[in-house]
Amino acid sequence: MSQTDETKPKVAEGLVGVVASTSAVCHIDGQAGQLIYRGYDIHELAGRASFEEVAYLLLWDHLPNAKRLRWFKEAIANNHDLPWAIIDLMKTLPPTTDPMVVLRTVLSMLSVYDPHETAGDIEANERKAIRMLALTPAVIAGFDRVRHSHDPIKPEHDLGYAENFLYMLRGRKPDPVEVQAIDMCLVLHADHGFNASTFTARVIASTLSGMYSAVVGAIGALKGPLHGGASEQVMPMLHEIGSIDKVEPYLKDALAEKRKIMGFGHRVYKTEDPRATHLRKLAEELTERAGITKYFKMARAIEDYMRQAKGLYCNVDFYAAIVYHALAIDLDLNACLFAMSRTAGWCAHVLEQYQHNKLIRPLSEYVGPKGLRWAPADQRP
Repeated sequence: MSQTDETKPKVAEGLVGVVASTSAVCHIDGQAGQLIYRGYDIHELAGRASFEEVAYLLLWDHLPNAKRLRWFKEAIANNHDLPWAIIDLMKTLPPTTDPMVVLRTVLSMLSVYDPHETAGDIEANERKAIRMLALTPAVIAGFDRVRHSHDPIKPEHDLGYAENFLYMLRGRKPDPVEVQAIDMCLVLHADHGFNASTFTARVIASTLSGMYSAVVGAIGALKGPLHGGASEQVMPMLHEIGSIDKVEPYLKDALAEKRKIMGFGHRVYKTEDPRATHLRKLAEELTERAGITKYFKMARAIEDYMRQAKGLYCNVDFYAAIVYHALAIDLDLNACLFAMSRTAGWCAHVLEQYQHNKLIRPLSEYVGPKGLRWAPADQRP
């Protein structure tokens, strides 16, 4: 019996509006512009909680007390070091290799060195989460140094997460202002519900594949220009515009030609992204400090125009790109910093998926031909 319009399943392209599961990790209210990690509004955490505290919160459902925070920081510090074989591998890679490709590849290889890689109990998976959190900044910083003909820097075990990353990246103790800026960026990017990369991680986890497989798959999703790669397109747009007096003509032409304005629009938020609120302030402070205020002024002009002309608000990528530029971080590391932060959220979601697992296996609506007849190769058109 053929399906009528009433009996046909409703197809949700891009899974728009589909509630795929329940989760206690993160809540987003797109209408109110609200982001909550495990019960804490992002405005309650940003500028107060360190990234280590937020990562702990996401993984274990509560903020750590002083003793547990010390334990967590020590556990991360004890897992920062890269095996020499991995460093030697990175030295063989072309310096033009996309850092996200390196991160995806090297993290997969690091699973070989994890003695708990095949273990599936909760304690082993928590150890893997700590290990991946620790290794991600070491891989990013290590490859960046190698591609610039420098040796990787071993981490200092008495430094915090953000500070150690900048130290491994630059080979010198970073300025406290830079540390606070990176730390806030990590907090703001740590989780965001069932976005494409997190959902990818949960799909992989639902097959009972290991945590490394899930996080490596998530990195592959984040690499896409419609996800984490979007932040790397903001600064080239600002460079192309050039100055504040050229903002309006550029936007008029771009919108008339239906070109995308980088850093605007979001699938969920219908008002200001709460993360952008903090990143805007941070971008203003850092561009002033770096003597490049023109980029912030251009950004504000773009933001005002887009809100008036299209009713669109900037997303997390817009001001994050300016923050990283003001910190003199290479453009192609933007998505890597996103991944470094989001590893906390990915691991939290994978652990949650394992706790109440059901294989994620959606259906599709077939729209191809039917009833075709076989013919030998010499009789086919």
